[in-house]
Order: sequence, then C-alpha cells, then structure tokens
Amino acid sequence: MTELGIGIGWRPEIAEAVEALHGVDWVEVVAENICADHLPDSLTRLRQRGVTVVPHGVSLGLGGADRPDPARLAALGEKAVALGAPLVTEHIAFVRAGGPLTATPLLEAGHLLPVPRTRDALDVLCENVRIAQDALPVPLALENIAALIAWPGEEMTEGQFLAELVERTGVRLLIDVANLHTNHVNRGEDPARALSELPVEAIAYVHVAGGVERDGVWHDTHAHPVPREVLGILSDLTSRMSPPGVLLERDDDFPPKEELAAELSVIATAVGNRSAGAERVGTAHAHGARPLVPAPRRAPLLIGAGARVSGGPMPGGTPCVQDPAPREDARQRLAVTQAALLSALVAGTPVPEGFDTRRIGVQSRALAAKRAGVVAKVAPELPEILGKDFRPAFLAYARSRPMTGGYRRDALDFAEHLLVAGRPEDPAARRRLTEWWQDRSGSRPPGRATRLVRAARHALVRR
Repeated sequence: MTELGIGIGWRPEIAEAVEALHGVDWVEVVAENICADHLPDSLTRLRQRGVTVVPHGVSLGLGGADRPDPARLAALGEKAVALGAPLVTEHIAFVRAGGPLTATPLLEAGHLLPVPRTRDALDVLCENVRIAQDALPVPLALENIAALIAWPGEEMTEGQFLAELVERTGVRLLIDVANLHTNHVNRGEDPARALSELPVEAIAYVHVAGGVERDGVWHDTHAHPVPREVLGILSDLTSRMSPPGVLLERDDDFPPKEELAAELSVIATAVGNRSAGAERVGTAHAHGARPLVPAPRRAPLLIGAGARVSGGPMPGGTPCVQDPAPREDARQRLAVTQAALLSALVAGTPVPEGFDTRRIGVQSRALAAKRAGVVAKVAPELPEILGKDFRPAFLAYARSRPMTGGYRRDALDFAEHLLVAGRPEDPAARRRLTEWWQDRSGSRPPGRATRLVRAARHALVRR
C-alpha cells in the first residue's frame, strides 16, 4: 500500500490554511470540483512541495443498477493523471435511479445513498467495480458510507459485504470510521464487529470526520469537531493494523487554521504516531508517496491477458477464476427497488414497504437541505437576489421537483420555477432573477405551452 501519512481534505475555502499547515503529508480533493486541464493554483503548489493529492469521486454511483458511465470514468482517470495520484477513491453507494431499466424518469439524489446488502446488489456492485478498475489508470479504493436509513431484508452485515467485495474484485477499501459511528447510532451496527470482519490488509486509507446528533439521529455533517467516539473507533482500527494513511474531512463551518492543526494532532495521537507523529504536526514536513502494491486477496481472481485489477496488471500473472457477470434480472430488480426508494425521498411518492417512514422523512429533508446548500454555493447570486426567502422557497420547490441533472441545472430550474409563478413579488428582484436566468440559460422565459408540458412532466415523475 502507498504510505500516505496524515492528511486533510482540500477545499477551496481552506486552501490557504491547508498550504500553511505544516506536517500535512497529503491532501484529498473532491474530483468533481476540479478540471484536469486547469488545476487550482493551491493544489499545484502543494504538488510542487511533494504533497500527494488524491482525487475523491462522489458521482460514479457504483452501487447503482446501471453500469458506470464511461464519460464519468474517463474524467476521473484524467484527473488522477493530472494530479499524479497514486490511486483514486469513490463510494459504495447509489446516487441516481430510474431511467431505461425502469422506464421511469431518471432521478438524481444529489447525495450518497446506501446499497442494500443483498446478493443481487453485491453481484451488480462487483461487476460495476470491475468495469471501473479496467477503465481507470490507477488503483481504486471504495469508501463505506454513512446512512440514515436501512434496507429491509438485508442478507449480510457491512463487514461481510465489504469482505466479499474485496475477495471478488481485489478492490481496496477507504474506511471512514466516522461513518461506522454514524451507522452505530442510526442503525444499531457494532463498529467493532465491522472492523473484525473487514480484510484490513485491503485498507488504502482512513477517513475521520465530525458530526452532530439531533433527536436520536446522527448527522455526518463534516462541519463539527471529531468526537471522542470516532477517535475511539480509529484507535480500535489502529490496534488491528497500521493504516497507510489517515485523513481529516471538513466540508463546512470551517474553523481557524489553529483548530485544524489541533485536530490533526489529536488524530495523529490516536493513530499512535505510526503514520506521521503527533509531534510533527505544526513542523515543516512533506514526502512523496511510495509505490502502491496490490492488496492481498482471500481468493484469486481470473484476469484475461493485459487486463487490470485496480489500475494495474496482477504481479506474477497467476490465472484465477472470475465471477460471472450478474444476470440482467438482478440489475432489473435492483433498479426497481432503488428507483422506488429514491422517488419516495425526492418526489414524495409512497414509502416502499419495509422502510422506516420516519427515517425516510429525515433523509428526505436532509437531501433537500443539501440541495439548497449546494445550489447556494454554485449559484451564489440566487440567495443574494432572494435574500431570506431563498431557503424556504427552495425547500418548497424541492418537495415537488426532483433533481434530474446536476446542481447547476437545478439552480436554473429553480429560478425558472419562481419566474413561471410570478415570483419574487418585488419587481426589481424579479427583473434581476430574469436577467440571471436568461444570461445562463440563453433562453427567453417559458411560454404557456411550455409551462403546461413541464407541469405534466413533473406530475409523471411523482407517480
């Protein structure tokens, strides 16, 4: 495994602070937030200092029923090459559902949703992972996610699911100990049991983050200090193995540089000074990553001549047996169940049988709140134009208008929705919103016929 050390998630809001944090060995960047041919100057400077940069994807949806999008895979690979990254990472999650497999409108979650721990889902995930491995130029590691909801009828624990995934594909793991804590609070799952069932030799690195508990539900916010319970799980993990890297994630409510440095020091102490000693955090240090070697597997995997496992050929060329591809009916069943769940979450359709209705409501509100927050970031003019009315107006819009494209498309659709309804009421604000929408969409405000067609389309989505 690549020895990464102690790292922090790079975000534009804290780019200057990250550059000033001595003792940071590596950083992780959200892949969808950068362009391969125009890297942020801050990342370029960090790379020039010898700091390793790892792209972390959030939009592949490898746990979804559809096969991975070749364009998304190509873009992720290009970013890995541009950054000189030793590996790329993604999530064991689905992020969209519907479309041709279900003959229903394609819906976007705008967030990572849990995959059912069933044989059907595992078969589909394994094939999707192998497709991604063959397409990517560097090794792939996958992260366990936090979840507010649990699927009915699951057949495996999280540890068993991940262990079999590694055994069948050779993929590496990115273990998020904060997500293990989230699933302990929200789903009653034992972090120690999950760690005991994991193939720890496959761990590429570890995520650590903070969250907050509200009304008995743990929200993995990445906007709060790391709690002692998460540090305890990290210590448990490091008692079982020495992780190649540990990274602090912070996505919002960014604290001063000194607080980030203090958190990194606490994490280094919890790791036991194995990766980058606590005494080093705050002193100048940087190094390059050592070459990555394939993770050991419990069972061999047959790879055709020239094929790749996690971005590279198997050493020694030992022939093994590859799993057969899942039957299309497995993809079909998974597609139907995921579309039904996502439709309940974002389009207000009935909650599928077996799910906790209260938790579905919590998750639905969390998805809408995240949409509002991201739209405010990608289109900051909207909260500026609408003022205090932005958030309640967007949340009301989100209850009946599922996201069917990216966040920028969502911002345009929201603005169009307001304009069609004759809002905002203030003429000056409405004029500014109209100009903003026209400037970015290149269109005139929709006429009556277009409005009727779009209303019919949204009604179909809600069925």
